[in-house]
Amino acid sequence: MTREGAFLDTLPPVHRGWLLGFAHEVTLPAEARIFDEGGAADRFWILHSGVVALDVHIPGRGPVVVETIGDGELLGWSWLFAPYRWHLGARTRGPVRAMEFDAARVRAAMEDSPAGGLALFRAIADQVIGERLRAARTRLLDLYGYDAPPRPGAQGAGR
Repeated sequence: MTREGAFLDTLPPVHRGWLLGFAHEVTLPAEARIFDEGGAADRFWILHSGVVALDVHIPGRGPVVVETIGDGELLGWSWLFAPYRWHLGARTRGPVRAMEFDAARVRAAMEDSPAGGLALFRAIADQVIGERLRAARTRLLDLYGYDAPPRPGAQGAGR
């Protein structure tokens, strides 16, 4: 988890203010289902406090947690790409305080303000999508292991 405001800190101040103009504060109770895989991705959040578990539904097992996010992190990026459907589900682990954004309003504003839209898109691509893909890669390596070939000259190489 990152510190409070980490996602917002990646935006230049003028674009941070632009984005915050679309926010409203929400409090979500413990164990609240925020969204389900396949549902309409019509909102997103930046967490002030609390933890949210991202999950994937596995037939016969139900939701399986694949990642948790916390303070300062952005929850949800499926709203940015058509057909605007969640790829995962999300549930609070405890009470959560967050800023909530209406996705359609933010997408329209991104069209109206290309500089703000580009800044937001870059922050999401790097700080959210990129980080989560790197984390998924690390988890897969941990899960399946990686048997690196011996380095030339290393003890036991070439036997």
